[in-house]
Amino acid sequence: METEDEPVNDLVALGLARYEARVYLALVRRESYTAAEVAREADVPRQRVYDVLDALVRRRLATARPGRVATFSAVAPELAVARLMALQRETLERLDRTSAALTAALVPLWSDGRTQTVPLDYVEILRDPKSIGEAFADIQNQARHELLSFCKPPFVASPINAMGIKVVRRLRRAGGSVRAIYTYEALDDADVLENVRRFGAAGEESRFAAKLPLKLVVADESLVLCDMPDPVAGTDATTALYIEHPALAACLRTAFMTMWESAQTVPSARP
Repeated sequence: METEDEPVNDLVALGLARYEARVYLALVRRESYTAAEVAREADVPRQRVYDVLDALVRRRLATARPGRVATFSAVAPELAVARLMALQRETLERLDRTSAALTAALVPLWSDGRTQTVPLDYVEILRDPKSIGEAFADIQNQARHELLSFCKPPFVASPINAMGIKVVRRLRRAGGSVRAIYTYEALDDADVLENVRRFGAAGEESRFAAKLPLKLVVADESLVLCDMPDPVAGTDATTALYIEHPALAACLRTAFMTMWESAQTVPSARP
């Protein structure tokens, strides 16, 4: 069964304000009303009803009869609805013309923008330890055939690093390679030494060096995560760079392999 709100909502959908819809529906119930009468019938504030009636008259949805007290009548519903539909069609046609002009103006700009690149948009600068840890997890997860690391303290991942173990196993099952070079300093920590053994059991190849220039991860000759220690003496602050750049990754892979060849294969072989 149709409620009183439904025709109000329908008229609003055709472009009337809610007070206008309620006043028009009140007007159709009687031959004519004074402003005060229709305000009570439509439950519209008395101070607003004059503006509402004026709007309906201007839209040719109601007529006003002057006199000592002006009265107002609704035009026939079929005529009112037809006029509202005509206004909606005019609005849609205007929007259609506007959208066509806007599309014509924006498409060349969009097409031109596809050929532009922001300088260094392949470099993400990270300073927050949490963000660096998330980037480390991300580069591990993205690796598909090779993961190379320079490992030196402080470590951003938990010593347990169960996710890293899973990554090593996944890559080795796929026929990939996982190699890491650790510093002897890192092996002074019993937890880190145990972690090296666990990663080795999962399939990581490891070697050891007295010094490493920086912390570094290279994945698939494509992705790089490296730290850039603050050069100011006496501070532990660091900045990490997360870079997607195959040429740089290939260069750093060459550097890694050079150090790999000279690194020791067992931690006990300290120079």
